[in-house]
Amino acid sequence: MASRKAKSSGFKRTSSLLQHSIRRASETRGFAQSRLLTHWAEIVGEDIAAIARPVEISYGRQGMGATLCVLTTGAQAPMLEMQKEKLREKVNAVYGYNAISRLRITQTAPTGFAEGQVDFTHRPKAKSGPAHAPETQAVAAELTAPVGDEGLRLALESLGRNVISKSKR
Repeated sequence: MASRKAKSSGFKRTSSLLQHSIRRASETRGFAQSRLLTHWAEIVGEDIAAIARPVEISYGRQGMGATLCVLTTGAQAPMLEMQKEKLREKVNAVYGYNAISRLRITQTAPTGFAEGQVDFTHRPKAKSGPAHAPETQAVAAELTAPVGDEGLRLALESLGRNVISKSKR
């Protein structure tokens, strides 16, 4: 009796279609685990993912641990340098063993040459302070109404709201 193959519905997950291509591309840069690239923010946390991204894994001649190269901007490099050991531990947790023995930080400008262009995502700006009472907003708007430049007027109005609400406490 010949076994029949289960008939597929014709739909496939995008991840299953792209898995081979992603694996091949990541292995050219030394990433045996493509999860390190695809889930970077989950592995290292949002704070580090906003300022850095993995570039390459290189292996030494003796094969005793690999070096992970991480790309960041020049201003963020000292902050990342202080967190190297914690970052290395988080990455090794993905591999399940001490695969990464060294971490190398490479710096670049956020914009530049074609190969060096990096777009790090930035955290959204926090909302400005607590909501002010309608009377406070009205007074601040009235005081800054004569200012012609809209940007300056809005900045002064915000300052005025903060000063008025602080003096009422």
